Amino acid sequence: MRLLFVTKVDSGDRVYRSHWRSAMRLLLVSKLHSWGGAVSTITRYTEVGRTLGHEVAVFGEQLADIPVPCSLDVEDFDYAVFVIYGASDFPDLPYLARLLDGLPKDRRVIIDCCGRYNDTIRVEHDFNHLERLDGHQGWEWIEGFEAVSDRILQPTLTPRRDDVIPFLFHGFDRGAVSRPAALPMSASGGRGDATSKPYGAIYVGNNWQRWSQIAAFLEAVEPIKDKLGPICLSGWDWDKRPDWAVEHGVRGVDVDPELLRRLDVETKYAIPFHEVIDFLGQARFGPVFQRPLFNHLGLVTNRTFETLCADTIPLLMLPGEMVEAIHGPDARSLVPDGDVAGRLEDMIARPEAYWDAVANVRAHLAEHHSYERRFEELLGVLGS
Repeated sequence: MRLLFVTKVDSGDRVYRSHWRSAMRLLLVSKLHSWGGAVSTITRYTEVGRTLGHEVAVFGEQLADIPVPCSLDVEDFDYAVFVIYGASDFPDLPYLARLLDGLPKDRRVIIDCCGRYNDTIRVEHDFNHLERLDGHQGWEWIEGFEAVSDRILQPTLTPRRDDVIPFLFHGFDRGAVSRPAALPMSASGGRGDATSKPYGAIYVGNNWQRWSQIAAFLEAVEPIKDKLGPICLSGWDWDKRPDWAVEHGVRGVDVDPELLRRLDVETKYAIPFHEVIDFLGQARFGPVFQRPLFNHLGLVTNRTFETLCADTIPLLMLPGEMVEAIHGPDARSLVPDGDVAGRLEDMIARPEAYWDAVANVRAHLAEHHSYERRFEELLGVLGS
């Protein structure tokens, strides 16, 4: 991005070019760990920013296990971009004070990944304010965000508040697509038999406000479990309801051990972000679930796009209108429309048709939702 700074030098209308800056310097602020949050998206922003000629770093000490540039030198950057899921994504003092003192408010923006900047919303057992867990009331989130920045972005096309800027944040990494030229027979096992892939379906994500959808999916596929093949859930707390959820009375983090046993579902611990795409490729199908709150608000996540990179046919367990708006019209065939077992049986019988749809959806995402495009959109917001 090139910014033109102008200064009036007389009392007339003429302005003169006084300074060109060839690169933007962005400091991303968030708590990164290898098993969730925005780590894969932030990693891509640092890479794409460098490719486009900008400097992007994460605020903090250099990380040993995540390959992103980090910096505490706030004064070296033009903007701070806060990527917020929970309260822990804001740095502790004195680091937060260093950010607020080092960059003025009009050079700070917040990307609100979980819809915190809204009145309290509850959908099923899901909610956007975690009073029982983090002790922060809804009004605290709103006032806290407004104290940090005048510009709040949310990864949705349809924000609820007029003062929120829609910005999807996450994107599609076409360079990460596994086996882009692979034959469409891989849904049948790659060589026409279902045994060449170890799993029929894999879901990667932590057990937080997704159990109602997971349970409905498992109950729906139980009649065809032999056709489908083994199912795996990878993430935290799929083996049992965690003690902290019992202690605080938090619903939506439930588990039905009998249902898992009946379908012989394998549960695995969370895997690092850089292994997700390859791991999903070990399954014939990759269901995409989102929290009820996210479906209600139209919020997207990294998995909204990332699953389309894997060598698996995605089953988009998302609202149909959201799928069309994000993934394009060809993605409709990847939505089960209330008949999960029937759609999977058709995918098993006619994999070529669905791999054609996947190819078209990937092309749509590459055109409309690439990280290069997303980065330019962010620069547009910053420069507005």
